[in-house]
Amino acid sequence: MKKLFISQPMNGKSDEEIKEERKKAISEAEELIGEKVEVIDRLAPAEARPLWFLGKSLELLSAADIVYFAKDWDKYRGCRIENTCAKEYGLQVIESEV
Repeated sequence: MKKLFISQPMNGKSDEEIKEERKKAISEAEELIGEKVEVIDRLAPAEARPLWFLGKSLELLSAADIVYFAKDWDKYRGCRIENTCAKEYGLQVIESEV
């Protein structure tokens, strides 16, 4: 089973919107690769500073086989950094436009 890392903008979104977007990401990734995926969860304390969170994200990204970038990922610096790292290190990348 391949491990899936989901990079998604969360700022200004409700928990429900984030969960729905994650479900879509999982479904699209599984359809694309033709098998179930194991999702790498990335939770952070509410008081976490952006650079701390990015550092943790990159640590978790290192365990991924596939990285899904949710709609508008390119408008958020953390997602852009994750995208660059994923590509530079040869991970399979899915960039959603919807």
